[in-house]
Amino acid sequence: MRRGFWGGAVALALVAGTAPGAVAADAGPRPAAPLERLFDNRAISDDTAPGAADFDGAGASLSAQDLAAAGWTPGRSLTVDATRLRLPRSAPGERDNVRADGQNVRVRGRGGALSFLVAGTSGEASGTGHVRYRDGSTSSYELTAPDWRTGPLATKSVALPHVNTPDGQLAEKARLYVVSVPLAPGREVASVRLPRDPGAADLHVFAVSVRESARGLTGTWSASTGGYTAVGPWTDRTLRLVVHTSAGGPRMRIRLANTFAGSPVRIGAASVAVQEAEAAARAKPVPLTFGGEAGVEIPAGAQVFSDTVDFDVPADSSLLVSFQLSGTVRAAPMHQHALQQSYVSEAGDHTGDAEAAAYTSTISTWPFLTGVDVGGSAPSVAVLGDSITDGVKSTPDADRRWTNVLARRLLDQDEVPAYGVLNHGVSANRVLTDRYPGDGVSTDTGGVSALHRLERDVLAQTRVRTLVVFEGVNDVRWGAKAGQVTAGLAEIAARAKERGLRVVAATIAPCEGEALCTAAADAERQAVNAWIRTSGVYDAVLDFDAVLRDPSHPARLLPAYDSGDHLHPGDAGLAALAESVDPKVL
Repeated sequence: MRRGFWGGAVALALVAGTAPGAVAADAGPRPAAPLERLFDNRAISDDTAPGAADFDGAGASLSAQDLAAAGWTPGRSLTVDATRLRLPRSAPGERDNVRADGQNVRVRGRGGALSFLVAGTSGEASGTGHVRYRDGSTSSYELTAPDWRTGPLATKSVALPHVNTPDGQLAEKARLYVVSVPLAPGREVASVRLPRDPGAADLHVFAVSVRESARGLTGTWSASTGGYTAVGPWTDRTLRLVVHTSAGGPRMRIRLANTFAGSPVRIGAASVAVQEAEAAARAKPVPLTFGGEAGVEIPAGAQVFSDTVDFDVPADSSLLVSFQLSGTVRAAPMHQHALQQSYVSEAGDHTGDAEAAAYTSTISTWPFLTGVDVGGSAPSVAVLGDSITDGVKSTPDADRRWTNVLARRLLDQDEVPAYGVLNHGVSANRVLTDRYPGDGVSTDTGGVSALHRLERDVLAQTRVRTLVVFEGVNDVRWGAKAGQVTAGLAEIAARAKERGLRVVAATIAPCEGEALCTAAADAERQAVNAWIRTSGVYDAVLDFDAVLRDPSHPARLLPAYDSGDHLHPGDAGLAALAESVDPKVL
């Protein structure tokens, strides 16, 4: 076995492919081989010997020390957006990636997507590849790798602080990306043919893996990471986060994510309990494990799922998810507007405490925790939205977001299954523009754009059946034209449908009276809404504009639904949104 340092942090970014299952021409009879046998390029160098690698043909390379500092080590198996990737075991200066040119790679697995750890050199690189399934059928895909020095930070897998060159180290960010493409549903992959001749730029592949389906699980709760913010610092503290379920089930697991981070975080222990009151549990918390171990390290940009544990999760109830931060944490991936009080302990591992005595501080955010899954047969509905979906201006600690009310409605009917409802609202989020740049510590928690977070927040979620999109008001409030917004919404719909999702859109609510909701902004809003209603892009439309507007003054919220800022509905308005949804459209 070869030894060495290798690492990085990744976040999936969708690239459109051809329709899964479409028959594609076979490019030739080359036998499939493991990816590492095809490596023909050296991308990573030790800082003391930068000339040993030449990633881009001009002598530049990635720093092995920077990669190791991100927590990615040679041969390590990591989970990123529900895909497990195994990193090369190559030492610095050894071959660690392949330049795509039609090579046939042995890949096994059955799932909804295929993920590649990639980067382009000499510009963005793209090309068409093919997947062969065990039943002999094939499908094609389009793979695009952003450039390792100029590609977008919002969709990067890792941003490293240096670039190595033979003449010395440059203080310039280097990037790696993970890109996913669709697979034919239900078919087992046998091999993957990489794109041939991607053009003037080289498309480099470091790893490839199938994202396997989470059979027998339902997503019951989730939250999006909107930024990476300063905290504490927290040293050897236990966080006890309060989250509210939609669906229930007899077993469960959690997902912790180190999104946007530049360094690893160590979890010493974790547990789950049903909340009794505040930080007190109804019974002694049940320990959670990670690969059979009590603790786990989460590399920069990666995520971990706990092992599934037998635990009766009630529907429409509040859980206490506790986890100990073993070291000192000064910044964390954050969902800012939890509208829910959670708790921080005194020093030590207090994950097993049923009582609340050790939890002496409170927070109103959700750091690190991004998902809870339960055992169940029903799929999930994911809602991609902004502050209205996030629940801003609803009553704190009362779970009155419109998605909470919708989840309760689904539990009280028998027309459709009681789907899990996953709230991926991010306050201040936009369809087109990144509020948080996607890298580094920032006070802005408005997230990367809906386009840039679609893969992580929807396509990689647990057994999503339907996507509901309720965004666009922040775009038009900040000057975007209707045509720009509708183009972005159309791309979101196309990418989701490519993965087999049902796609439902909600019209943008009125907001006259709020400072940025000018007459010009309202004109663009109405144009977007007209397109949503008539374009035929969606499987169904929720006319939230019609639900919330004042019939005597359609550019404004109905006063009974207005929280008072003329932009956000209050509890009554949010309930009206949920009550207007016909469960059959989901």
